[in-house]
Amino acid sequence: MSKDAIAPEILAFEDALLRSLEQMAPPLAEAEVPEAPIARRGRPLGSFKANPKVSTTIRFDQDIVDALKASGRGWQTRVNDAVREWLERQPKAN
Repeated sequence: MSKDAIAPEILAFEDALLRSLEQMAPPLAEAEVPEAPIARRGRPLGSFKANPKVSTTIRFDQDIVDALKASGRGWQTRVNDAVREWLERQPKAN
């Protein structure tokens, strides 16, 4: 829509509104801009455990991985618990 198609009253109102906003707001250079928090990467602070998990690579058949993932969130924790239970049932090595 061109300015010719807009009623002169609307244009005058718009100009007055913009002038009043300019008077109310401090110039951009003087405006207080809060500092952005420093983005931290990696594990959040305070989330260290006494016995942290260790990243490793283990190979499973595809159908096993598919079934585990299909069991929902926490599947890796359930695998960890199952392996721990299996190890506890094994005879102790000297």
